[in-house]
Amino acid sequence: MEYVIGADLGTSAVKAILVNQFGEICGEASRPFSIIEPHSGYSEQDPREWAEKTKEAVKELVENHRGEAGEIKGISFSGQMHGLVLLDGQGAVLRNAILWNDTRTTDQCRLINETIGEARLLELVKNPALEGFTLPKLLWVKEHEKELFDKAAVFLLPKDYVRYCMTGRLHSEYSDAAGTLLLDVKHKTWSSDMCRRFGIPESMCPELVESGSFVGRITPEFAGETGLLPEVKVFAGGADNACGAVGAGILHDDTALCSIGTSGVVLTYEKDPDQEFRGNIHFFNHAAHDAYYSMGVTLSAGRSFSWFKDVFAKHEAFDALICEAENSRPGARGLLFTPYLSGERTPHADPDIRASFIGMDSGHRRADFIRAVIEGITFSLYESIEQFRAGGKKISRVISIGGGAKSEQWLQIQADMFNAEIIRLKSGQGPAFGAAMLAAVGCGWFPALEACAEQFVHVKESFLPRPEFSERYQDIFPIYKDIYRYTKPLNERLAFLRE
Repeated sequence: MEYVIGADLGTSAVKAILVNQFGEICGEASRPFSIIEPHSGYSEQDPREWAEKTKEAVKELVENHRGEAGEIKGISFSGQMHGLVLLDGQGAVLRNAILWNDTRTTDQCRLINETIGEARLLELVKNPALEGFTLPKLLWVKEHEKELFDKAAVFLLPKDYVRYCMTGRLHSEYSDAAGTLLLDVKHKTWSSDMCRRFGIPESMCPELVESGSFVGRITPEFAGETGLLPEVKVFAGGADNACGAVGAGILHDDTALCSIGTSGVVLTYEKDPDQEFRGNIHFFNHAAHDAYYSMGVTLSAGRSFSWFKDVFAKHEAFDALICEAENSRPGARGLLFTPYLSGERTPHADPDIRASFIGMDSGHRRADFIRAVIEGITFSLYESIEQFRAGGKKISRVISIGGGAKSEQWLQIQADMFNAEIIRLKSGQGPAFGAAMLAAVGCGWFPALEACAEQFVHVKESFLPRPEFSERYQDIFPIYKDIYRYTKPLNERLAFLRE
C-alpha cells in the first residue's frame, strides 16, 4: 500500500493527515501556533514556528505509521492565504509574517486605489484592494520598515515558506498568488504593470507553478528529522480555500462549498476567467488545472464562536454549547449577533466595523446568546450566497466542511437559512484532504483530480431545509443586514477607545 501526506497550514494550527490509495485517512497529527498581536489590528506569526511545528506533525505521522516509511510517496500543502513572508538573499526570515486578518494597511489600500483606480485594478488582478491581501502588506513594510524592505530578496506566502524549508526551493502557485493583488489571474503571470506602479521588483516574486506540480524532493535534513525517506516527492499545493474545494469535490459548477474555520467561506467553481462580480466577490485561480473559483468571506466565523466560548464558557466543550442552542429557537427570541470581531470582508469590505449583540432583554438566557452567535455567523455566510444568487447563480446544493460541519444542529441551521440541501462528507478534513489529493494525482495514482474525487470524496448525509424555518429566517435576514448600516457610524465614533 502507498500513502501520501496532506498538510494544512491554518491560522491556529497545522494539521497533517496520512491518506492511502483508497482515500482512507490512516493517521492525523496537529500542532498549535501562537499569534502575535503587538498592537490593535496587528496579527503576526513567526514563519519558523510554522516550519518547526509542521516538521513535528509529519514526524508524528511517520512514527505512528504501522508500515514502512518507504510506503509514503508524496506530500503536498494547503495554507492560509495572503500572509507576507520576507526572506533575504540567504533565505533567512527578515520579520514576522503579517497575516491575512491583519488590518493595519488601510492607508496602503487607499494608495492602491488612488494610484491605479478601482476599475483598472479589477481588470488587472480581478480583486479589490483589501487590508488582508499581500500587496498592501508589502507597501506597509516598504513605508514603515524601508531598511528591511531593501534587504528582502523574495516574498513568499505561508505554505510556500514551509515547502521551501522542506525542499530548499522557492516557488509559489497560482491559487495562492491570486490573493496577492500582484497576479494577473486570467493570464497566470505576475503583473508587470502592478509591480512597476508600486515599486515592487519583479525579482521579489517567486517562480510560479501549477498547484499539482512536482517541485522537488525533501532535503536529507528534513528526511532525517522526520523519518521520511529522501525520495519523497513534494508538490506545490494550494491556497486553503482552493484545497478545501478540491477536498470537497468542487470540480464542476453544480455545487457550492461552505467552509467554517477561523474565517468562513462560500465558494463556487468557475470555468470562465472573464466572470465579473465587480469586486463584491473574490475571484481566484483554482488548484484544479485551468479553473477558477469565486468566493465570499466572513472574517470571523469560527473565531466568533471560539471567542464566545473563551469569554463565557471557557471550560465547556464546543459540542455541548452548540447543543444548548436547541433550548432557544430560530431568531434566538429576538437576539441578533453580527460576527464583525475584526471587521468584515463580504459584502462590506470594512476593517473598522465591529461585532454587536442587538435586542438583548432580561428574558434572554445563555442558550439564546449561543444560538444568536451561530445564526449571526450563518447569516454572514448567507450574505455571500445572496450575492451569488443575485449574479444569476443557482445554489441549491452546498457541501459544508470545517467546524460548522461537525454539528448536526449547525448543519440544519445552514439548510434552513440558505434554503438549500446541505451535504456532509465522510471525510471532514477539508483543505488537508485536498492537499493529499494533489499529492495522489502527482504520484500518478489518478490521471486527474476528477478521477481522484470519484475514489476519495463520498457523501455521508444531507440536511434539507424546513420551509417554516426558512421563511422565518427570510423575515429576520433584512433586520440582520440593517445592523451593519446602523452600527457603522457608532463604531467609527468608538474607534478612539480601542487605541
